[in-house]
Formats: sequence, C-alpha cells, structure tokens
Amino acid sequence: MADVKRICLLPGDGIGPEIAAEAVKLLEAIGELEGVTFELTEALLGGVAIDETGSPLPDETLAEARDADAVLLAAIGGPRWDTTDPARPRPEQGLLGIRKALGLYANLRPVKLFDALTDASSLKREALEGVDMLIVRELTGGLYFGESAREADVDGASADGSPGMLAYDTMVYTEAEIERIARVAFEAARKRRGKVHSVDKANVLESSRLWREVVHRLHAAEYGDVELLDQLVDNTAMQLVRMPAQFDVIVTENMFGDILSDEASMLTGSLGMLASASLGDGTALYEPSHGSAPDIAGQGIANPLAMLLSVELMLRYSFGMDAAADRLAAAIEVTLAEGWRTRDIADAWTLPQRTVGTSAMGDLVVERLRAPR
Repeated sequence: MADVKRICLLPGDGIGPEIAAEAVKLLEAIGELEGVTFELTEALLGGVAIDETGSPLPDETLAEARDADAVLLAAIGGPRWDTTDPARPRPEQGLLGIRKALGLYANLRPVKLFDALTDASSLKREALEGVDMLIVRELTGGLYFGESAREADVDGASADGSPGMLAYDTMVYTEAEIERIARVAFEAARKRRGKVHSVDKANVLESSRLWREVVHRLHAAEYGDVELLDQLVDNTAMQLVRMPAQFDVIVTENMFGDILSDEASMLTGSLGMLASASLGDGTALYEPSHGSAPDIAGQGIANPLAMLLSVELMLRYSFGMDAAADRLAAAIEVTLAEGWRTRDIADAWTLPQRTVGTSAMGDLVVERLRAPR
C-alpha cells in the first residue's frame, strides 16, 4: 500500500504563491526519491481569503487543515488589507485563528548560520562562530489573544478637541500554558546542548513573574540536568547581537518571541533563511518566518529557502522522515557553498551569474537533492 502524506497547502498572499510553488516542486522530488506520495490540497488563508470569502480563515480551510497530516503555509498579509478599523478583517487574524483552532501552542524557530552565508550576516564573522540556537515561542497566549478594546476616554480629548479614546490589550497567561511551553523547551535542550534561557520581563510585568515561578518549579521538579538561566527581554535583544553563540534554547512568551526571532533571523543573513514549526495538540503547521514581501511579489526574485527549510522541519516533526530531511538540508548547504544566491543574501563576493531568482534557486536545490550521494 502506497505511503500517502496529506498536506494542506496555504499559498497565501504576496510572494506566497511563488515560494509555495518551489515547495511543491521539492516535495515531488522527495516523494520520488523516498517512495512517498505527498497529496497536496490548496486552501485559502489571509488576504486572498478575505477577498474571496470575506473571512481571513474560512471554515473550509480549517476543515482541510484538521483533516491533513500537516499544514504548509507560505506567507500572508500586505498593505492592501491594512486597516486600523477593528471591525474590518485582517489577514493576520487568519494566522492567529488557525494556530488557536489547531491548538498550536509551541512555535520552534531554529537559527543556524550556514557557513557560506557568514559574510551575508549583519554581524562580524568573529561574532557568529558557533551560532546554533532554537527559539521556542509560546504561540496561543499573551497580548495577541488577551482581551482588547477601544473605549471613550472620559478624562481626555484628542488634538482637535473632540472626545478622546483609549485602547488596551491584555497579557494573560495561565500556569498550565507556561508549564507546557517550558516543557517543550527543556525537552529540546536535552537533545541539544542542555541550556535554556527563559526570557521575560519579571522586573515589571506580573505575568512575567508568574512565568518565572512556573519555569523554575518545573525545572526543579523534572529538569535539573538542564542549565536554566533567566534573562530580561531587553537584555536578550542586546545579547543576540553582542554574543549570539551563548544561546542554545530560548523560551519566551508570544510577543517577545515574535520580536526576538525576527531579530535573530538577521544572524543568518536574511529573514528569507528562517523556517518555523508550530506544534501542539492538532495538525502541525510549518511556515517561513518572513512576511509576504508585497514590494517584490510577482517579480520572481524572492528567496524560497525559508520555505524549503520549512519542508525540512515538516519531514522531521510530522512525518518522521529524518533521513530525507538531512538530505534536503545537505542539498541546500551545497547549493549555498557553490555560491548560488538570491538577491537578499548576495554580497560583494557573489558572482553576478550566480545571483538567481526564486524558481532557479528551487531548481538548484532539487538538482542537488537528486544527485548521487
């Protein structure tokens, strides 16, 4: 009986369809090499879903995601759908909604520098030696899911003298939410270098004080073999550009993780190199950490490697195909070592004839994947 893996593919907006096409091309090659059939079903999410259905997360998409073995998302959003009107739908609501509905509370973002891209990073070469970290971001709590609203400010007025408004967003975390994400981080550290930085703002926020208490309690009870260090989020932001190799596993709440992982991506040379896995109770979701890049959409120049690296994570976490994932990672490493670059990771040493577009980069990785080992 054929080995069939069902994937819900969400191309999304902007460069999303372009990089999604490279993932499809790659999966076809992996399927042939591994004797596996990847059965892909496309669905709508984000801005394109708003345009076609009025909702950033249609019911049909959620049903497809729940029935699949994995969800592969490209990118969503863009200025076309930007609004400050709380009554109007935004693409990001679709992403937050599918994470919540699938119970995906743990976002894993590996940050590892390919040797060939050392000079593409924003930092000096000597600061990058040994950079290999995993950011574990809590994904379904905090400010993004807490109560929020706008109300009339009875004591204030706007600049033109009209009645003023106030707005609030609430950061809420339960002990159970903190414990389960901390457990993911500790388990990951046991398989890596055995060190966890727990990042919070405990000097100011009550939710962070609870975060720290729960993390320490779990550590003492079950993970004494793992080194635990507390670090404030502002200090972490500084340390990521000062001495990034000190980090093994970083665990933090939703908004802090969102910001820190984007910062850490620049260590790799480009946000176009950072993949992510969102895991939890339901079907896992894999996506690049970058946005939809509407300024370059349709030009065929987007970097597809974060998307292809997201496929690597999907092979590992959802399908248990570690050997195929290793082969894919090696193909990407060889492609970069040969000097091939998309525009975002090109530097002064890149030969002009080796600066390629989205489809060509995908072709190069597939060719090296197929090459005899």
